[in-house]
Amino acid sequence: MTSAQWLLIVLLAIAAYGVRLAGLVGGRAISANPRLKPFLDDLPGCLVVGLVAASLAGEPAVTWAAALVALGVAILTNNVVVTMVIGLAAIILGQQLSVY
Repeated sequence: MTSAQWLLIVLLAIAAYGVRLAGLVGGRAISANPRLKPFLDDLPGCLVVGLVAASLAGEPAVTWAAALVALGVAILTNNVVVTMVIGLAAIILGQQLSVY
């Protein structure tokens, strides 16, 4: 390997660990701020909603319908396992019935 390639590897390693260190230091500083606590408490839910919304983009109507069924079950039961089972059943049933 050339010296340019080794330099690139070293710089990328420094950058990767620098990002981790910045996240650790920044996370501690943010969590110590009491005004930001409500935002940090809601962050995991926002990330899940963002991931689900991104995965639904461009999907057929049956997938959206199953997602709405799963959302309703999640609101009613507040149980992750029940929500997953009924959501999966909804999408399988919707695909079998070819409801678009």
